[in-house]
Amino acid sequence: MAEEQLGQERSEQPTGKRLDEARKKGQVARSRELNTFLVVVGGLAFLWLTGGQLSDAIIAFMEQMLTPSIELMSNSQLMLTHLGTGIFSGLVLVVPLLALTVFLALMGPSVMGGIVFSPSALAFKIEKLDPIKGLSRIFSAKGLLELVKALLKFLLISAVAFVLFLSLQTEMMSLARLQVSEAIVRSGELILLAALCAALSLAIVASIDIPFQIWDHTKQLKMTKQEVRDESKETDGRPEVKARIRQLQREASQRRMLQDVPQADVVITNPTHYSVALKYDPEGSAAPVVIAKGADLIALKIRAIAHDHAVPIYEEPPLARAIFGSTEIGDEIPAPLFLAVARVLAYVFQLARESSEKYVPRPTAIPLPEEFERFNEEGVLNGH
Repeated sequence: MAEEQLGQERSEQPTGKRLDEARKKGQVARSRELNTFLVVVGGLAFLWLTGGQLSDAIIAFMEQMLTPSIELMSNSQLMLTHLGTGIFSGLVLVVPLLALTVFLALMGPSVMGGIVFSPSALAFKIEKLDPIKGLSRIFSAKGLLELVKALLKFLLISAVAFVLFLSLQTEMMSLARLQVSEAIVRSGELILLAALCAALSLAIVASIDIPFQIWDHTKQLKMTKQEVRDESKETDGRPEVKARIRQLQREASQRRMLQDVPQADVVITNPTHYSVALKYDPEGSAAPVVIAKGADLIALKIRAIAHDHAVPIYEEPPLARAIFGSTEIGDEIPAPLFLAVARVLAYVFQLARESSEKYVPRPTAIPLPEEFERFNEEGVLNGH
């Protein structure tokens, strides 16, 4: 119980990083039973399908090699050529079976975790020569499990072979009535059939071993809660560092935003809680664009910059809250607010055109659509 509280129990699934590191070390799920099944069954099936042609080719090869002519026997140079040709012909006979065996031997690892080449797994380690550790591996729980699997395979194959013997007993006894050549061919077929059926029984062992090896591999790589936290810190950075980075990013974003305030056409305020700077380019955009916005101290800073650069400041609390709560920097004004913003811009542009002596009436209270009247004093939709 104390171990769980300290977070030392390996109860967490391995992370992607842990799996990648294990893969680089050559630690992937492997099933020797699957490899054995594929190689043995594939090889026997190949012999079953091509046994007739292969046996004829072998007989012809043996006759050619063991009955050389007198001319070959008396000429060493021709005999060497004959031996070289015979060796090449023999290789041609066995290459298809060897190629199939290699292919099947690689198929097993490909299915179970993929083919991995790890130099670190091949590196020499002095502890591998420790006899005590070797004995501990032999008499470990895993070694005992391998012994049990070997016994089960032996019993299973023996049982299958016994059943096949009983079922083929009559046919085997009838071989005595056949010609010698026919009996040899037929006995070879029966032996291959029996071996193939016995090998197919390994599918039962492989079907049990594959999920067990995957489970055991995952179990060995499981992590404690503390290891997961430590890895998260290494990968994503410590929380205080990430918080500092976010703060610096916000400050940089605010500085860029404040630099755009002098280009605004108007700053609509709350008057102190919120400030929204708008710019309208009739040729570049269909609607005014929010180029800066802020609350509290940032709102005051926007107002101060606007004042220093003679940008008109228009106090309209409901409209300021609505724009602040419904847009982000770079967004166009929502369509339902077009009319309200247009009245403000028309007033500001008229002030810029008229002389300072001429009075320009300020628009009366600007009504907002019903959905924007739900913004509360914090500029956020009620209930959100």
